[in-house]
Amino acid sequence: MSLDLKRELVVQLVESSRLLRNYIDHRAKSRGTTRAQWVVLFRLREQEGLSQVDLADVLELQPISLVRLLDRLVEHGLLERRQDPKDRRANRLFLTASGRQLVDDLDSLRDAIAVDIMKDLSPQAVETSLRALREIKDRIKALSDQPDHVAAK
Repeated sequence: MSLDLKRELVVQLVESSRLLRNYIDHRAKSRGTTRAQWVVLFRLREQEGLSQVDLADVLELQPISLVRLLDRLVEHGLLERRQDPKDRRANRLFLTASGRQLVDDLDSLRDAIAVDIMKDLSPQAVETSLRALREIKDRIKALSDQPDHVAAK
């Protein structure tokens, strides 16, 4: 494969990622939330009771950025912090009934977004794309673990 094709793919990935984030933000606003809040709510539905530190790690966010986001979710009555019974310095995070209802309601929006952006793509194209994106993601993670890595010329 030519270097030009590889470069073009990287450009398309970056641009598509940015456009998708913006599209999801726009659609999430219509439900009274943000993409960032949505991600937190989804993760906590899957792993309720995570500590703030663990959630920051899972979401690959700086703890200070996550704290502000969590504060907003608590203010909106979507999330509650509970003191960790084993470590008084730590908080565990739990969805409230309202938070659970919102994240459940957002499932239909997630489905609608997937249908909209994948319209007219064949199942084979989606499967091939998923395989390629997973391989690219794994490669990026592996390269990121090598801070002194310099791409081959």
